[in-house]
Amino acid sequence: MKFNKLAVTLALTWASAGALAAPADHPPAAPAQLAAAAQSSAKASAPAADNADAAPLPPPSSAAQHLYGSAKNDILQVRSLLKSGRTQSSVGSGFLIGTSNLVVTNYHVVSQFALDPDTYVGEWVDTSGQRGNVELLAVDVLHDLAVLRVSRNGTGFFKIPDQLAKLTQGQYLYSLGNPLDLGFAISEGAYNGVIARGFYDQLMFTGPINSGMSGGPSVTVDGAVAGVNVSKRLDGELVSFLVPARFAQDLLKRVEQQKKTPTDFTSIVAAQLLNHQRAMVDQLLASPLSLKPMGPYQVPVRESEQMRCWGRSNVKADKPFTVDDASCAMESAIFISGSLQTGQLSIRHQFLRGTGLDKLRFAQLASASFKNEHFGTNKDTRLTGPQCTEDFVKNKDVPLRAVLCVRAYRKFAGLYDFALLTATTDQGLMSLQSRLDARGVSYENGLRLSRVFIDSLGLAPAAKKPAVVASPAKPAKGGAR
Repeated sequence: MKFNKLAVTLALTWASAGALAAPADHPPAAPAQLAAAAQSSAKASAPAADNADAAPLPPPSSAAQHLYGSAKNDILQVRSLLKSGRTQSSVGSGFLIGTSNLVVTNYHVVSQFALDPDTYVGEWVDTSGQRGNVELLAVDVLHDLAVLRVSRNGTGFFKIPDQLAKLTQGQYLYSLGNPLDLGFAISEGAYNGVIARGFYDQLMFTGPINSGMSGGPSVTVDGAVAGVNVSKRLDGELVSFLVPARFAQDLLKRVEQQKKTPTDFTSIVAAQLLNHQRAMVDQLLASPLSLKPMGPYQVPVRESEQMRCWGRSNVKADKPFTVDDASCAMESAIFISGSLQTGQLSIRHQFLRGTGLDKLRFAQLASASFKNEHFGTNKDTRLTGPQCTEDFVKNKDVPLRAVLCVRAYRKFAGLYDFALLTATTDQGLMSLQSRLDARGVSYENGLRLSRVFIDSLGLAPAAKKPAVVASPAKPAKGGAR
């Protein structure tokens, strides 16, 4: 059974070793609004000057020049280095808060040395070339934030006060960072509201945020921090996203209250993910799932700001069978590492109908479709191999063949991936095959979702047989009146 997979082409804006090793004959295009790169970086990137001459950048606005000149001493590049050899594995950005030695960045920028401190270490580099080691103080994996401590202090430019700046749609914002490891830069764009499609709020920034700028600040023309650079859409033009400053404000307050620096961030990430899955499942099941007709059946879906549904059909005159697909999926997931994202739900349905096949051939088609599902392997270093149970069950309406597979997270105790696959068995030339995937949930919530899903599958009202009602008996002739 093959479904359309909802692919949200969202790229986190930090640069990994693989991204930095792009072929030389396909250099990344420079954003039209990129300005004020540090001179040391300009010298380092001199071989690209021929391309730049062909399409000169527009001069930065006076506001951008002023902001960069005032802020450049408090912008840092944050690097993840292999301990062995001290070679960089990924790079992002960060910024010093006030006159302190605390730095705000993204969690995904520091994820390697947060989860694997025996292999990776963090380093900061400023616009003047100074550098030093970083100390990780706190992470907020749900909002993709982290706080570091470094061996230098800020000048006081970047502040996140208790009373944050109010933003209006269309006002200009300025994002700072180190794009593509080319040098420190500032880009201009417009604030365009809060995006509610993710499980957690993000700000839409209509401006360029490129790899390496993750964790850098986005500020108003007055220098007030509005958000933290985090990601961009690859299928759009200048559609970028910021973590709202209030979440960085909350994390900094948490650091103030810490009595000692944590030493095990894996358990902290696990606890935050468990909190997320509780909120995610409770929200999904706060009201009954919507029921949509597919052939003679009705199928459960959830359409909301966080979950979108799509459909398609292969109806063609020359086909001996038809296939209708419906897919619903959350448009965001929680980043854990470069190879793992989780905290996501998806629902998929496929209705097959034989229009030119006999029952035996249709049964072979439906069986092959049911078997064409993948639940993972035993070779995965992130999760255990799938433990699957298959049975024939019947809910209130239809008999089902059901397969439930569970995988445990190797590093995050208490988290599992659940996959439930079902197929109806009541029709000779029709089959409804459905799948629920719950990634990063507790065992109890995985079973809870599976039960609700199975109970929600059923016959559409028009397909249900009417109840047999006995006709009223006619009085016999000569009987009582």
